[in-house]
Order: sequence, then C-alpha cells, then structure tokens
Amino acid sequence: MFTRYIGIDLGTANTLIYARGRGIIMREPSVVAVNTRTDQACSVGKEAKEIIGRTPGSVIAVKPLKDGVIADFDIAATMLQELIKKALRGSLIKRARVIICIPSGVTAVERRAVKEAAEKAGARPVQLVSEPVAAALGAGLPILDPTGTMVIDIGGGTTEIAVISMGGIVSAKSIRVGGDAFDQAIVNYIRKKYSLLIGERTAESVKIGIGSAFPEATVSEMEVRGRNLLNGLPENIMITSEEVREALYEPLCDVMDAIRETLAHTPPELSADVIEQGITLTGGGALLRGMDKLINRETGMPVYVAEYPLDCVAEGTGKILENPEEYEDLLTEEIKYY
Repeated sequence: MFTRYIGIDLGTANTLIYARGRGIIMREPSVVAVNTRTDQACSVGKEAKEIIGRTPGSVIAVKPLKDGVIADFDIAATMLQELIKKALRGSLIKRARVIICIPSGVTAVERRAVKEAAEKAGARPVQLVSEPVAAALGAGLPILDPTGTMVIDIGGGTTEIAVISMGGIVSAKSIRVGGDAFDQAIVNYIRKKYSLLIGERTAESVKIGIGSAFPEATVSEMEVRGRNLLNGLPENIMITSEEVREALYEPLCDVMDAIRETLAHTPPELSADVIEQGITLTGGGALLRGMDKLINRETGMPVYVAEYPLDCVAEGTGKILENPEEYEDLLTEEIKYY
C-alpha cells in the first residue's frame, strides 16, 4: 500500500506541512471560519484569517490552538483534516503517516488531544516530537553529538527553551508566552495610554513594522487606526518604536526569566559548551528586531538567529521523516521540567 509521509508543525499562529521528498508544501494560518448556525467550517487557513474581525454575527473566526495546545478539539480536527487533504492533493488521508510537533511542556492529556485530533482527521499512525528538538534539528544544530546545544523557539503561543545533548533534552522550559502575547501587550498598552481599541491584526502589523526588543539608533513611527473608547468614533494616532518596546517589556521579561531558569538547571559541562557554541533562535519571535541583542545582553552568550527561523520546526520533522533510522529515538523524548 502506498503511504505518504508528512510532518506537521502545528503552531498557534501558523501550521506548516512537510512532505517527504518534497519539502515544505504548505504554510497556512491556524484559523478556521465557522458558521454558528450550522456549526460547519466555512474556510480554513489564509481565507479564514482574512476575515478575522470582519465577519457577520453568524460567522466567527476561531483559533483552535491557544498557548501551543488544542483549545477546541473538534475544530482542530477539522482544520487538520482540511490541511492534510489539501497537502495530499486528494490522496487517501488514511494512508498518511504523520509526525506532529508539540510544545515540550504539554501535559499527557494535551499530548493525547493532539494525537487524537490527527487520528480523527484520518491519519495513521500519528507520532509526536518535541518542538525544541525539531527546531534545533531544522536549524542544523548537531543535536546527536555529546556537546551542549541551546535552542530558543519563540512561536505564536509558546516559547520553548532547551539544552540538548546526544539527541536528548537535558534541561527545558516551556512558557505560554509568544507572538500572540506580544500582540496582546501592544493592544493593552494602546488601550491604556490612548483609550484606543485596536484589533489583533493591527497589533501584529505594529509589532512587525516598528516593534523591537532592544533600543535602536533611530526612532520610527507608525500610524495606528482604531476605535476611541471615550466617544466610540474611529481615530488615528501615531505610535513610536520606543512605545512599542515599552509595551513589550513584560512578556520579554518573562522570556528572559525562562532562559535564565533553563541555564540554571544546565550541568556545568554543558553550560561551557553553550558559552562556546552560543544560543540559536528560531520561530517567528526570532524575527523581532533586537531579540538576539537582548538575549546576548541578559546572558552574556553569543546569540544567532537561524537562517530560516519560521521553517526550522517543520524542517526538523522533515529530517526525521527523511532519515527515520537515525532520528527514530527523538519521537519518544523524555523531558525534565522545571
């Protein structure tokens, strides 16, 4: 029987699918538009994301994953089914072997929910791999060598920090702070300071446009549109990059604290390796300007951004699919939590 092998980076913000022999074949937002009258999915992915905040009362845009885990089981299963079907181009889903990346800090119940959602979508068998392991592998780090390798994967819902040696996670920290938390911090800041309510898509645009984690030489500005909470009327304001950095202060502090905690639980020999090899950043959060400089300042260690940070987790699952004998043990990873 012909079998398709696919790897899925099931992210809070985006879902990437890797097909063995073909590479990354799909990048779609993890969003589903649902008709509340029929409880049926109207659209999935890009089409659904475009209607966030613009839908009539009978249609809502739902993100089935929150903080890296499944928040709505049925909608997550529907989303996976549609995306896998689109990726396989009409082939039988039941003939697909699937590897899915999950945050390292999820509970056994949350792990089971991911597996069962994929199985409900029709995939068999379904195997899981830890996100930081896949990210490190996709970034090209020598995770099977007997040296300490540190990776920080900042996704939409979670930040995964891990020190890896000989294919295993030595110390890890998973916090439910990521790109979505950065966006929400910007929304809260503008609401508090300017009494202006903006949507999450606007906040994301501000973060991408002028957001930074570290002071920059020049201050940039951006026009922001929203609704004045005092009079209910539409309003435009100008916001600076310094204000955005101030808005991001708290979630960034949470990330720095998690990095320090992971390093504090790392054996001295591996800590020496990390000092020499440096820290690798992956995930969409790695693209926030100055993130590498901030981590360098806080840890004193060299920090490098992966060449394609958004693709690292998916590429990592791809390497496991392409070389199953070499990386099979990574699918049954045991993790020390702190």
